[in-house]
Amino acid sequence: MSRSLFDLTGKVVLSTGANSGIGLAFLHGCARQGADVVVWGRRADRNAEAVQELLALGAPRAHAEAVDVSDEAAVDAAFASTLEAMGRVDCVFANAGYQNRATSFPDMSSEMYHDLLNVNLHGAFYTLRAATRHMRDRAQAGDPGGSIVVCGSLSIFQGRQGLEHYAAAKGALNAMVKGLAVEMGQYGVRANMIAPGFILTGMTDDNPQAEGMKKHFAAITPLKRPGYMADIQGPAAYLASDASSFHTGDVLVVDGGRTVNSQ
Repeated sequence: MSRSLFDLTGKVVLSTGANSGIGLAFLHGCARQGADVVVWGRRADRNAEAVQELLALGAPRAHAEAVDVSDEAAVDAAFASTLEAMGRVDCVFANAGYQNRATSFPDMSSEMYHDLLNVNLHGAFYTLRAATRHMRDRAQAGDPGGSIVVCGSLSIFQGRQGLEHYAAAKGALNAMVKGLAVEMGQYGVRANMIAPGFILTGMTDDNPQAEGMKKHFAAITPLKRPGYMADIQGPAAYLASDASSFHTGDVLVVDGGRTVNSQ
């Protein structure tokens, strides 16, 4: 019996940057719908903890790869290892990334700029290239279908001082998603972006300014609260599932209405 409209039984879902934060939340939602899940992250110990957490949530199988997505060869090797362990990949969340805010754009160093793009943009490219090669090959062998999901940001809509490089990476990925939606549609593969608002994660808890941040974002969000990990799970399961089989080339904004708030 199907678990729900978003049933993921028999599907393999991979997320990068997935041993904590939003990447892990993506897999939480999919594991709860019966997906086999794959955790990619740089730290093997945290990957192992995430695997146990996902199995407890209902994932029939869970696999992990210790990989730095900014390393092109490492990404290709990890994807090959994932296929050997899991047999296939039906959905990929390109999530790995970080922020490093500059005091101002004129003061941003070339090193800061390139370091961020190596992970946030180039790492996503390597991941998506490996995924689309696999999905194209499957389709040409008679097994079409798949879902590509990129973790975006409200920075593609709003300017923020000192984060121009971060916004440039997310904006480029937004354009890449549109191209993938067009190119991969012939193989039954969808490509979309999820753009989260302010989401409370374990990493947020470590920030000494966390309480002030919660109050600030609650004040500017129509739903009057920050986002939680649980708010990401449903959209992730939807985009990974066949329920979204006619949904592609889109940005799904999950921000409590913040983007449309004129105040």
